[in-house]
Amino acid sequence: MKVFSKSCALLAAAGLMGLAAAPAPTGAQTQAQPTADNPFGLPQDFSIFGSEESGERSATAVVNGYVITGTDIDQRVALVTAASENELSEQELQRLKVQILRNLIDETLKIQAAQALEMAVERSEVETTYQQLAVQNFGQNPERMDEYLRSIGSSPTALKRQIEGEIAWDNLLRRNVIPFVNVSIEEVNEVLKRMEDSRGTDEYRLGEIYLSATQENRAAVLQNAQAIMEQLRQGGSFVAYARQYSEASTAAVGGDLGWIRLGQLPPALGNAAREMQPGQLQGPIEIPGGFSILYLINKRQVLMANPEDAVLSLRQISIDFPTDMTQEQAEAKVNEFATFVQSLRGCADAERARQEIGATVVANDQITAGSLPEQLRSIILNLQIGQTTPPFGSPQEGVRVLMLCGRDDPPDVGAPTAAQIEDQIKEERISKRAQRYLRDLRNDAYIEYN
Repeated sequence: MKVFSKSCALLAAAGLMGLAAAPAPTGAQTQAQPTADNPFGLPQDFSIFGSEESGERSATAVVNGYVITGTDIDQRVALVTAASENELSEQELQRLKVQILRNLIDETLKIQAAQALEMAVERSEVETTYQQLAVQNFGQNPERMDEYLRSIGSSPTALKRQIEGEIAWDNLLRRNVIPFVNVSIEEVNEVLKRMEDSRGTDEYRLGEIYLSATQENRAAVLQNAQAIMEQLRQGGSFVAYARQYSEASTAAVGGDLGWIRLGQLPPALGNAAREMQPGQLQGPIEIPGGFSILYLINKRQVLMANPEDAVLSLRQISIDFPTDMTQEQAEAKVNEFATFVQSLRGCADAERARQEIGATVVANDQITAGSLPEQLRSIILNLQIGQTTPPFGSPQEGVRVLMLCGRDDPPDVGAPTAAQIEDQIKEERISKRAQRYLRDLRNDAYIEYN
């Protein structure tokens, strides 16, 4: 990439003058040789000439003549942070702006590449997508989208620019990448065979935010990934952050990788996912070429029925506490309730709780296991018909148990079709080629940082 900075020439000159004036070293030094881990042969000990902050904290840029302003960055930052209720520190905000600038540069390169190939995105297409988003978020009042964006410090223009970049990139991939990705029937059959051999093993539905890194910018990218991770832990939307930050082709779908087995992942990601539970985040994890943040959406077994799809018949038996009951009295009543529940002889006997202890009994014959709170789900899926959960609740909301009265398990999941396997392999290859394509656009760009 050809990068021109107003300060770089001065710093380079100062560095060269400093080197010229420096006394020759008294002892001979051996220059580091390039290796697989150090392809540039960078020395272990060196001095920085000029400011370490030069360029890294630049606020704006000109990309092949297109100006990215501070306002562009601020409005895009507002789009990202609107979903988080936590205020960013000054340091976190600065790192976010640096990453946003990188994203805007990539976005601009994609739009320019489409224009150069006479594939410029039609304004009507951008407006249609924008209106669809407005309807999704504001229903019958899509005009409120403009008002909302301005209220958070962003603008319709900022979101429409992002939409244009996504459409342009999709069009470029459809023309320059996708037609050249082929999958043979032998490859598909091999995957199907491996899946059948793996029947009953775990597979994972994962979300990923991928940030590419080189040895030169590794530290900065790691800092950005750590800042994103912190925002996600504080309640930020994974889908929103993936769409904004991830450099993988899955960014357009919120980072969703779909259902995959650990063997399909780089070892570092596979090892991390193996230890995760649904709803858990992990990262940043260093992999060849950059860093990833993982979110485990769900987990199931290959070609097996998902227990969470089981349809359950449950009886809820509950008691309430008077507001003036002491803690000691409440504990005694809970113990009495638990003892009574243990005496019930199945679901036909559940109504006795209403008559003998004044409990409330509610039936639900069509509830899926996956809709239950996670703590209860694992307990209930291990119950036999007629058994109950331990008592749960609070003095304010009462104490209750759930009794399992029936369970209809879903049929085993069949193997995916050959077409589905082919699409998955294609998607993986398209993602890798898309990354190389974007890297080439960066290398050929003229970028001036202000």
